[in-house]
Amino acid sequence: MPAESRPNSATSAATVQPTDARLDAMLKRFEAGEMRALAQLITMVENRAPESSAIIERIYAKTGRAQVVGITGPPGAGKSTLVNHLIAKYRALGKKIAVLAIDPSSPFSGGAVLGDRVRMTDHYKDTGVYIRSLASRGSHGGLSRAAREIVKLLDAYGSDVIIIETVGVGQTELSIMDLADTTVVVTVPEAGDAVQVMKAGLNEIADVFVVNKADREGADRVKAELELGVHLRSGEGWRPPVLLTQAAVDLGVDAVVSAIAKHGEYLRAHIDSARESERRTREFVEVLSAELEERAARAVADGGARDVLDEIAAGKLNPYSAARRIIEDRKSLIDLLHNGNPKRAD
Repeated sequence: MPAESRPNSATSAATVQPTDARLDAMLKRFEAGEMRALAQLITMVENRAPESSAIIERIYAKTGRAQVVGITGPPGAGKSTLVNHLIAKYRALGKKIAVLAIDPSSPFSGGAVLGDRVRMTDHYKDTGVYIRSLASRGSHGGLSRAAREIVKLLDAYGSDVIIIETVGVGQTELSIMDLADTTVVVTVPEAGDAVQVMKAGLNEIADVFVVNKADREGADRVKAELELGVHLRSGEGWRPPVLLTQAAVDLGVDAVVSAIAKHGEYLRAHIDSARESERRTREFVEVLSAELEERAARAVADGGARDVLDEIAAGKLNPYSAARRIIEDRKSLIDLLHNGNPKRAD
Protein backbone atom coordinates (compact mmCIF):
# COMPACT_ATOMS: atom_id res chain seq x y z
CA MET A 1 0.00 0.00 0.00
CA PRO A 2 1.44 3.45 -0.90
CA ALA A 3 2.62 5.47 2.08
CA GLU A 4 0.22 8.31 1.32
CA SER A 5 -2.80 5.97 1.47
CA ARG A 6 -1.73 3.91 4.49
CA PRO A 7 -3.54 4.92 7.70
CA ASN A 8 -1.25 5.85 10.60
CA SER A 9 -1.39 4.14 13.97
CA ALA A 10 -3.60 6.86 15.42
CA THR A 11 -6.34 6.48 12.84
CA SER A 12 -6.09 2.86 11.69
CA ALA A 13 -8.46 1.44 14.30
CA ALA A 14 -11.13 3.96 13.40
CA THR A 15 -10.76 3.89 9.63
CA VAL A 16 -9.82 0.29 8.84
CA GLN A 17 -11.22 -2.04 11.48
CA PRO A 18 -14.98 -2.38 11.80
CA THR A 19 -16.37 -1.92 15.26
CA ASP A 20 -17.09 -5.01 17.33
CA ALA A 21 -20.81 -4.32 16.95
CA ARG A 22 -20.53 -4.14 13.17
CA LEU A 23 -18.61 -7.40 12.96
CA ASP A 24 -21.05 -9.06 15.37
CA ALA A 25 -23.95 -7.95 13.19
CA MET A 26 -22.20 -9.21 10.05
CA LEU A 27 -21.59 -12.62 11.63
CA LYS A 28 -25.24 -12.84 12.76
CA ARG A 29 -26.37 -12.14 9.21
CA PHE A 30 -23.90 -14.78 8.00
CA GLU A 31 -25.29 -17.33 10.47
CA ALA A 32 -28.79 -16.50 9.22
CA GLY A 33 -27.71 -17.51 5.71
CA GLU A 34 -27.38 -14.04 4.17
CA MET A 35 -25.23 -14.36 1.05
CA ARG A 36 -24.15 -10.70 1.15
CA ALA A 37 -22.66 -11.19 4.63
CA LEU A 38 -20.79 -14.26 3.35
CA ALA A 39 -19.38 -12.21 0.47
CA GLN A 40 -18.30 -9.41 2.82
CA LEU A 41 -16.53 -11.82 5.18
CA ILE A 42 -14.76 -13.53 2.28
CA THR A 43 -13.55 -10.14 1.02
CA MET A 44 -12.17 -9.31 4.46
CA VAL A 45 -10.32 -12.64 4.64
CA GLU A 46 -9.01 -12.38 1.06
CA ASN A 47 -7.72 -8.85 1.68
CA ARG A 48 -6.15 -9.94 5.00
CA ALA A 49 -8.11 -7.47 7.11
CA PRO A 50 -6.76 -7.25 10.68
CA GLU A 51 -9.77 -9.13 12.07
CA SER A 52 -9.49 -12.06 9.63
CA SER A 53 -8.23 -14.49 12.26
CA ALA A 54 -10.99 -13.47 14.69
CA ILE A 55 -13.60 -14.17 11.99
CA ILE A 56 -12.34 -17.72 11.45
CA GLU A 57 -12.13 -18.29 15.21
CA ARG A 58 -15.79 -17.35 15.53
CA ILE A 59 -17.05 -19.71 12.81
CA TYR A 60 -14.55 -22.59 13.24
CA ALA A 61 -16.83 -24.78 15.35
CA LYS A 62 -19.33 -24.98 12.46
CA THR A 63 -16.79 -26.29 9.94
CA GLY A 64 -15.96 -29.84 8.90
CA ARG A 65 -19.35 -30.78 7.48
CA ALA A 66 -18.92 -30.16 3.75
CA GLN A 67 -17.15 -32.42 1.28
CA VAL A 68 -14.39 -30.36 -0.32
CA VAL A 69 -13.68 -31.40 -3.91
CA GLY A 70 -10.59 -30.14 -5.74
CA ILE A 71 -10.68 -29.98 -9.54
CA THR A 72 -7.29 -29.52 -11.19
CA GLY A 73 -5.39 -30.42 -14.31
CA PRO A 74 -3.69 -28.85 -17.33
CA PRO A 75 -5.11 -25.63 -18.83
CA GLY A 76 -7.64 -26.33 -21.56
CA ALA A 77 -8.76 -29.65 -20.13
CA GLY A 78 -12.34 -28.42 -19.73
CA LYS A 79 -12.34 -28.08 -15.94
CA SER A 80 -14.80 -25.18 -15.86
CA THR A 81 -17.22 -26.95 -18.21
CA LEU A 82 -17.06 -30.03 -16.00
CA VAL A 83 -17.63 -27.94 -12.86
CA ASN A 84 -20.61 -26.25 -14.50
CA HIS A 85 -22.25 -29.64 -15.04
CA LEU A 86 -21.26 -30.89 -11.58
CA ILE A 87 -23.10 -27.92 -10.06
CA ALA A 88 -26.25 -28.87 -11.98
CA LYS A 89 -25.97 -32.53 -10.93
CA TYR A 90 -25.53 -31.66 -7.24
CA ARG A 91 -28.40 -29.17 -7.32
CA ALA A 92 -30.62 -31.87 -8.82
CA LEU A 93 -29.74 -33.94 -5.74
CA GLY A 94 -30.78 -31.05 -3.47
CA LYS A 95 -27.22 -30.20 -2.43
CA LYS A 96 -26.11 -26.69 -1.51
CA ILE A 97 -23.01 -25.92 -3.59
CA ALA A 98 -20.12 -23.47 -3.34
CA VAL A 99 -17.38 -23.00 -5.93
CA LEU A 100 -14.04 -21.32 -5.28
CA ALA A 101 -12.36 -20.67 -8.64
CA ILE A 102 -8.66 -19.85 -8.37
CA ASP A 103 -8.06 -17.41 -11.22
CA PRO A 104 -4.78 -16.28 -12.77
CA SER A 105 -4.00 -12.70 -11.87
CA SER A 106 -3.33 -9.80 -14.17
CA PRO A 107 0.43 -9.08 -14.07
CA PHE A 108 -0.42 -5.36 -14.09
CA SER A 109 -3.37 -4.87 -11.76
CA GLY A 110 -3.24 -8.02 -9.66
CA GLY A 111 -6.90 -8.60 -10.44
CA ALA A 112 -8.30 -11.98 -11.41
CA VAL A 113 -9.39 -12.71 -14.96
CA LEU A 114 -12.57 -14.27 -13.54
CA GLY A 115 -13.13 -16.42 -16.60
CA ASP A 116 -14.50 -19.30 -14.54
CA ARG A 117 -17.37 -17.25 -13.15
CA VAL A 118 -18.24 -16.00 -16.64
CA ARG A 119 -18.64 -19.61 -17.78
CA MET A 120 -20.84 -20.48 -14.80
CA THR A 121 -23.51 -17.79 -15.28
CA ASP A 122 -26.19 -20.48 -15.64
CA HIS A 123 -26.29 -20.73 -11.84
CA TYR A 124 -26.19 -17.07 -10.79
CA LYS A 125 -29.88 -16.85 -9.93
CA ASP A 126 -29.81 -20.07 -7.90
CA THR A 127 -29.65 -19.21 -4.19
CA GLY A 128 -28.33 -22.72 -3.52
CA VAL A 129 -25.15 -21.96 -5.44
CA TYR A 130 -22.38 -19.55 -4.44
CA ILE A 131 -19.50 -18.94 -6.85
CA ARG A 132 -16.42 -16.90 -5.97
CA SER A 133 -13.15 -16.25 -7.76
CA LEU A 134 -9.89 -15.84 -5.86
CA ALA A 135 -6.98 -14.08 -7.54
CA SER A 136 -3.69 -15.95 -7.28
CA ARG A 137 -1.62 -12.72 -7.28
CA GLY A 138 1.54 -14.79 -7.53
CA SER A 139 1.56 -15.51 -3.80
CA HIS A 140 1.65 -19.22 -2.98
CA GLY A 141 1.55 -19.04 0.80
CA GLY A 142 -0.92 -16.17 0.99
CA LEU A 143 -3.15 -17.82 -1.57
CA SER A 144 -3.16 -21.12 0.33
CA ARG A 145 -4.14 -19.42 3.57
CA ALA A 146 -6.82 -17.28 1.96
CA ALA A 147 -8.23 -20.33 0.16
CA ARG A 148 -8.21 -22.38 3.38
CA GLU A 149 -10.08 -19.70 5.32
CA ILE A 150 -12.58 -19.03 2.52
CA VAL A 151 -13.31 -22.77 2.39
CA LYS A 152 -14.02 -22.66 6.13
CA LEU A 153 -16.44 -19.77 5.62
CA LEU A 154 -18.21 -21.64 2.81
CA ASP A 155 -18.37 -24.73 5.03
CA ALA A 156 -19.79 -22.85 8.01
CA TYR A 157 -22.29 -21.20 5.66
CA GLY A 158 -23.88 -24.61 5.20
CA SER A 159 -22.51 -25.78 1.86
CA ASP A 160 -22.83 -29.52 1.29
CA VAL A 161 -20.16 -29.63 -1.41
CA ILE A 162 -17.37 -27.10 -1.94
CA ILE A 163 -15.57 -27.26 -5.28
CA ILE A 164 -12.11 -25.70 -5.60
CA GLU A 165 -11.09 -25.27 -9.23
CA THR A 166 -7.47 -24.33 -9.92
CA VAL A 167 -5.87 -22.86 -13.02
CA GLY A 168 -3.08 -25.33 -13.82
CA VAL A 169 -0.68 -27.93 -12.50
CA GLY A 170 1.98 -25.94 -10.65
CA GLN A 171 3.10 -25.95 -7.03
CA THR A 172 0.28 -23.56 -6.10
CA GLU A 173 -2.28 -26.10 -7.25
CA LEU A 174 -0.59 -28.93 -5.35
CA SER A 175 -0.66 -26.76 -2.22
CA ILE A 176 -4.32 -25.83 -2.59
CA MET A 177 -5.29 -29.42 -3.27
CA ASP A 178 -4.13 -30.16 0.27
CA LEU A 179 -7.40 -28.49 1.30
CA ALA A 180 -9.53 -30.96 -0.63
CA ASP A 181 -11.04 -34.16 0.74
CA THR A 182 -11.35 -35.51 -2.80
CA THR A 183 -9.09 -34.41 -5.64
CA VAL A 184 -10.24 -34.84 -9.25
CA VAL A 185 -7.50 -34.56 -11.87
CA VAL A 186 -8.85 -33.68 -15.32
CA THR A 187 -6.80 -34.38 -18.42
CA VAL A 188 -7.41 -34.67 -22.17
CA PRO A 189 -6.33 -37.14 -24.89
CA GLU A 190 -3.55 -34.94 -26.29
CA ALA A 191 -0.18 -36.57 -26.98
CA GLY A 192 1.86 -36.97 -23.83
CA ASP A 193 -0.74 -35.39 -21.58
CA ALA A 194 -0.90 -38.31 -19.15
CA VAL A 195 2.88 -38.20 -18.88
CA GLN A 196 2.75 -34.47 -18.09
CA VAL A 197 0.17 -35.13 -15.37
CA MET A 198 2.49 -37.69 -13.81
CA LYS A 199 5.52 -35.37 -14.07
CA ALA A 200 3.55 -32.63 -12.32
CA GLY A 201 2.95 -34.96 -9.40
CA LEU A 202 -0.82 -34.90 -9.81
CA ASN A 203 -0.99 -38.68 -10.03
CA GLU A 204 0.15 -38.75 -6.40
CA ILE A 205 -2.75 -36.61 -5.17
CA ALA A 206 -5.52 -37.77 -7.51
CA ASP A 207 -8.49 -39.60 -6.00
CA VAL A 208 -10.39 -39.59 -9.29
CA PHE A 209 -8.98 -39.25 -12.82
CA VAL A 210 -11.13 -37.78 -15.58
CA VAL A 211 -10.12 -37.99 -19.25
CA ASN A 212 -12.29 -35.24 -20.70
CA LYS A 213 -13.03 -34.62 -24.40
CA ALA A 214 -13.05 -38.40 -24.74
CA ASP A 215 -14.38 -38.21 -28.29
CA ARG A 216 -10.89 -37.20 -29.40
CA GLU A 217 -8.35 -39.67 -30.68
CA GLY A 218 -6.14 -41.17 -28.00
CA ALA A 219 -8.62 -41.08 -25.12
CA ASP A 220 -8.46 -44.84 -24.56
CA ARG A 221 -4.65 -44.74 -24.64
CA VAL A 222 -4.48 -42.00 -21.99
CA LYS A 223 -7.02 -43.90 -19.89
CA ALA A 224 -4.88 -47.05 -20.10
CA GLU A 225 -1.72 -45.13 -19.15
CA LEU A 226 -3.39 -43.62 -16.10
CA GLU A 227 -4.86 -46.97 -15.06
CA LEU A 228 -1.39 -48.49 -15.28
CA GLY A 229 -0.07 -45.72 -13.04
CA VAL A 230 -2.83 -46.43 -10.52
CA HIS A 231 -2.04 -50.15 -10.65
CA LEU A 232 1.64 -49.48 -9.93
CA ARG A 233 0.87 -47.49 -6.80
CA SER A 234 2.16 -49.28 -3.74
CA GLY A 235 0.02 -50.16 -0.75
CA GLU A 236 -3.63 -50.89 -0.16
CA GLY A 237 -6.46 -48.46 0.04
CA TRP A 238 -8.43 -46.33 -2.37
CA ARG A 239 -7.74 -47.00 -6.04
CA PRO A 240 -8.52 -43.90 -8.14
CA PRO A 241 -10.95 -44.71 -10.97
CA VAL A 242 -10.17 -43.37 -14.45
CA LEU A 243 -13.31 -42.03 -16.11
CA LEU A 244 -14.03 -40.90 -19.66
CA THR A 245 -16.20 -37.80 -20.11
CA GLN A 246 -17.40 -35.35 -22.70
CA ALA A 247 -18.35 -32.56 -20.34
CA ALA A 248 -19.40 -30.20 -23.14
CA VAL A 249 -22.33 -32.50 -23.96
CA ASP A 250 -22.85 -33.84 -20.41
CA LEU A 251 -21.60 -37.36 -21.06
CA GLY A 252 -19.96 -39.26 -18.19
CA VAL A 253 -20.50 -36.51 -15.60
CA ASP A 254 -22.89 -38.66 -13.55
CA ALA A 255 -20.09 -41.20 -13.14
CA VAL A 256 -17.83 -38.43 -11.79
CA VAL A 257 -20.48 -37.46 -9.20
CA SER A 258 -20.77 -41.12 -8.21
CA ALA A 259 -16.98 -41.56 -7.89
CA ILE A 260 -16.71 -38.44 -5.71
CA ALA A 261 -19.50 -39.74 -3.46
CA LYS A 262 -17.85 -43.16 -3.18
CA HIS A 263 -14.55 -41.57 -2.20
CA GLY A 264 -16.34 -39.56 0.47
CA GLU A 265 -17.87 -42.75 1.84
CA TYR A 266 -14.44 -44.40 1.80
CA LEU A 267 -12.93 -41.53 3.80
CA ARG A 268 -15.70 -41.71 6.41
CA ALA A 269 -15.21 -45.47 6.74
CA HIS A 270 -11.41 -45.19 7.02
CA ILE A 271 -10.76 -42.28 9.35
CA ASP A 272 -7.07 -42.17 10.19
CA SER A 273 -6.75 -40.53 13.61
CA ALA A 274 -2.97 -40.18 13.30
CA ARG A 275 -3.31 -38.47 9.92
CA GLU A 276 -5.99 -36.15 11.29
CA SER A 277 -3.76 -35.22 14.22
CA GLU A 278 -0.91 -34.50 11.81
CA ARG A 279 -3.20 -32.37 9.64
CA ARG A 280 -4.42 -30.32 12.62
CA THR A 281 -0.84 -29.82 13.83
CA ARG A 282 0.29 -28.74 10.37
CA GLU A 283 -2.60 -26.31 10.13
CA PHE A 284 -1.69 -24.84 13.54
CA VAL A 285 1.93 -24.27 12.46
CA GLU A 286 0.80 -22.64 9.20
CA VAL A 287 -1.69 -20.36 10.99
CA LEU A 288 0.82 -19.44 13.70
CA SER A 289 3.54 -18.60 11.16
CA ALA A 290 1.18 -16.48 9.08
CA GLU A 291 -0.24 -14.72 12.13
CA LEU A 292 3.23 -13.81 13.40
CA GLU A 293 4.21 -12.54 9.95
CA GLU A 294 1.07 -10.41 9.61
CA ARG A 295 1.38 -8.95 13.11
CA ALA A 296 5.03 -8.09 12.53
CA ALA A 297 4.21 -6.43 9.20
CA ARG A 298 1.41 -4.36 10.76
CA ALA A 299 3.62 -3.31 13.67
CA VAL A 300 6.49 -2.26 11.40
CA ALA A 301 4.09 -0.36 9.11
CA ASP A 302 2.84 1.55 12.16
CA GLY A 303 6.34 2.47 13.32
CA GLY A 304 7.30 -0.49 15.48
CA ALA A 305 10.94 -1.58 15.93
CA ARG A 306 12.03 1.85 14.75
CA ASP A 307 15.56 1.67 16.18
CA VAL A 308 16.24 -1.62 14.43
CA LEU A 309 14.75 -0.37 11.17
CA ASP A 310 16.88 2.76 11.28
CA GLU A 311 20.03 0.64 11.65
CA ILE A 312 18.95 -1.57 8.74
CA ALA A 313 18.19 1.46 6.56
CA ALA A 314 21.61 2.93 7.36
CA GLY A 315 23.33 -0.32 6.44
CA LYS A 316 24.63 -0.83 9.98
CA LEU A 317 22.62 -4.01 10.60
CA ASN A 318 21.67 -6.86 8.29
CA PRO A 319 18.09 -8.25 8.32
CA TYR A 320 19.11 -11.60 9.80
CA SER A 321 20.92 -10.10 12.76
CA ALA A 322 18.03 -7.68 13.24
CA ALA A 323 15.49 -10.49 13.30
CA ARG A 324 17.58 -12.47 15.78
CA ARG A 325 17.96 -9.41 18.01
CA ILE A 326 14.18 -8.97 18.24
CA ILE A 327 13.44 -12.67 18.68
CA GLU A 328 16.01 -13.10 21.45
CA ASP A 329 14.92 -9.93 23.27
CA ARG A 330 11.66 -11.00 24.85
CA LYS A 331 10.49 -7.45 25.59
CA SER A 332 11.15 -6.29 22.02
CA LEU A 333 9.33 -9.31 20.63
CA ILE A 334 6.32 -8.86 22.92
CA ASP A 335 6.13 -5.16 22.11
CA LEU A 336 6.30 -5.84 18.38
CA LEU A 337 3.60 -8.51 18.41
CA HIS A 338 1.41 -6.48 20.75
CA ASN A 339 1.64 -3.43 18.48
CA GLY A 340 0.68 -5.57 15.51
CA ASN A 341 -2.30 -7.15 17.25
CA PRO A 342 -5.59 -5.81 15.86
CA LYS A 343 -8.49 -4.89 18.10
CA ARG A 344 -10.17 -8.16 19.00
CA ALA A 345 -13.79 -8.77 18.11
CA ASP A 346 -14.53 -11.31 20.82
